[in-house]
Amino acid sequence: MDELRQLQRQTFDYFLSEVNPANGLILDKTAANWPSSIAATGLALACYPVAVERGLMSRSAAATRTLATLRFFLCSPQGPEPDATGYKGFYYHFLDMATGRRAWQCELSTIDSALLLAGALTAGAYFDAAEAREREIGEIADSLYRRTDWQWALNGSATVTHGWTPETGFLPYRWEGYNEALLLYVLGLGSPTHPLPESSYAAWTSTYRWESCYGYEYLYAGPLFTHQLSHVWIDFREIQDAYMREKGLDYFENSRRATHVQRAYAIDNPRKFDGYRECCWGITASEGPGPATLKLKGVKREFYDYVGRGVPYGPDDGTLAPWTVVASLPFAPEIVLQAIDYCVHQAKLTMFNRYGFKAAFNPTHPGGPGNPYGWWVSPWHFGLNQGPIVLMIENHWSGLLWRLMRSCPYVVTGLRSAGFDGGWLKAH
Repeated sequence: MDELRQLQRQTFDYFLSEVNPANGLILDKTAANWPSSIAATGLALACYPVAVERGLMSRSAAATRTLATLRFFLCSPQGPEPDATGYKGFYYHFLDMATGRRAWQCELSTIDSALLLAGALTAGAYFDAAEAREREIGEIADSLYRRTDWQWALNGSATVTHGWTPETGFLPYRWEGYNEALLLYVLGLGSPTHPLPESSYAAWTSTYRWESCYGYEYLYAGPLFTHQLSHVWIDFREIQDAYMREKGLDYFENSRRATHVQRAYAIDNPRKFDGYRECCWGITASEGPGPATLKLKGVKREFYDYVGRGVPYGPDDGTLAPWTVVASLPFAPEIVLQAIDYCVHQAKLTMFNRYGFKAAFNPTHPGGPGNPYGWWVSPWHFGLNQGPIVLMIENHWSGLLWRLMRSCPYVVTGLRSAGFDGGWLKAH
């Protein structure tokens, strides 16, 4: 408990420090001249209620920060211009920390906008006092959600596109196959203004892939984070859509199985990487020590930079992400606590870090000169990694985020439109 409390506090410090308090934007990555990420900012909005409940921030300070963030997004320029902040109620993936304008000619991101909106709705559900500032938080969160044009994001087809740019229009990719878009579809279906049609959810689930790995049957997605991000906000225990009713389980149980598959894969260690074992696992989309090819212990090893690492089919270059282990805590505490203990006390992955765990580590790669670990450890923290640590520790302890979202009528409507029933939905 003390170890988790300390990790939660250290990790939340990222959101206290790596911020522009004038507009609430959160730094994507602790590198020089780096922009904000709207996903990290959405996660911060969800973390502030946790911080209040855990005594890491006063309610007044949290409300001030939240209001600054929401006011910025409400008033920032929306339009087809290439230097806007967003368009059609969606926002660009990366924004300049100072100006809040689009950075790097990046895409208008549907999934990152969904994470931002989930954070805003969390804030609206938590700050519910009659006091004027808290009322305004709820009103702005509602306005931001209502103006998002989910139908536009379909671009005339059945499933939601990944995004859009003013230079080339819609991206060619769509949200298909099981992944973190579960949250996106629920939010899109729940909209009172521009909802996704129910057929879009059926079209999405028709692209699912069922697998049997290491003795576990489950809905497959390789990177572990894809089994976690939607669960940060939505309590999927004992509620089922048509797909899961047919399989006789729920998405929470599916994530538990995916977590156990990760551990089983590490024990099997088919590619014979250093470090992998029952307490050392966690393969997900992350940065890595590459691109590089090294000959180590007589074996030629190829290492990647940022890639969607996954289990059991790869890619896998020996890189592990401690944050994704922590984010599985509600699903499988019996194996996750052991892995957290290893990361903290044996691998000492918090020892030299201001904000808890760095993004990733690779016990097979020797790292650079002067590296205090003896293997490669990412030099960076990412806001997208920090948020789920804070939030999933809290869900494990108290279920705070799940409780707040159960009270959000848009989430309830979205789940029902997706065909979910049972469990806590019976009372809504």
